[in-house]
Amino acid sequence: MMKSYMQRKMDLINQQLNEIYTENMALNKDLAKAMNYSLMAGGKRLRPILIMAAADALGVDGEKFLRLSTSIEFIHTYSLIHDDLPAMDNDDYRRGKLTNHKVFGEALAILAGDALLTMAFEIIATDKNVDAETKVKIITEMSKAAGAEGMVGGQVIDMQSENKKIDIQTLKQMHAAKTGALFCAAIRSGAILAGADEKQLANLTEYARQFGLAFQITDDVLDVVGDEKTIGKPVGSDEKNHKSTYVTLGSLESAKALAQEAVDKAKASLVDFGENAEFLRALVDYLITRNK
Repeated sequence: MMKSYMQRKMDLINQQLNEIYTENMALNKDLAKAMNYSLMAGGKRLRPILIMAAADALGVDGEKFLRLSTSIEFIHTYSLIHDDLPAMDNDDYRRGKLTNHKVFGEALAILAGDALLTMAFEIIATDKNVDAETKVKIITEMSKAAGAEGMVGGQVIDMQSENKKIDIQTLKQMHAAKTGALFCAAIRSGAILAGADEKQLANLTEYARQFGLAFQITDDVLDVVGDEKTIGKPVGSDEKNHKSTYVTLGSLESAKALAQEAVDKAKASLVDFGENAEFLRALVDYLITRNK
């Protein structure tokens, strides 16, 4: 069920992304190529899937919000392009392909990321299936998650923590902002689109927080034990960059135990949603068994 659900949603998302790209071919061709290179480089499309899955959990067909859901993939892709830059993580490969700046040069990679981020909010603002008040709420969620309170703020903590041993609380704060905030924005946006009440929104927000934690811990584990060909990027980069992780601050086993604890808490937050949330339960279980 989980795999078929994800595959259907991935196919729909990729089709929608292609349509949006085609609509914007009037852009400078070099810029369009650089944007599309990373946007269509693969990936699990987890964040837009989570928007639709959160709506589904509330008994509303998430596919009604397909176009709006793609906006978060633009934000996510921008963040990957910028994370890979020489001034940041200085990575050569992403999803098994050369990183954007390795193909198009550093300046165009930066501008492609800027354009993707900006286009995300255009997609939300121009969606004809969502009323204006709800659009403002979604834009607020996305902008907070992408900005100083979210990804950008988390990246700053990450940069400032290189070559330092930080405590577990700082590590959690960093990843809650850098990785978890966008997961929270996805889940909360889907809930808002589906008309969630305060209790439902709070429960789904807790799911998202625990989901993000389990996701990041598993990333840290895979950076130690993962296969480079399967993951699509170099392993051991955390050690190379002298970064504190859930593994280095504890052990491989303690990190796995912490991930399982997060999964259990995530599933507990879904107790009121019944069968409609079965995909969300299966997905968070999958997180700690994934190999990429």
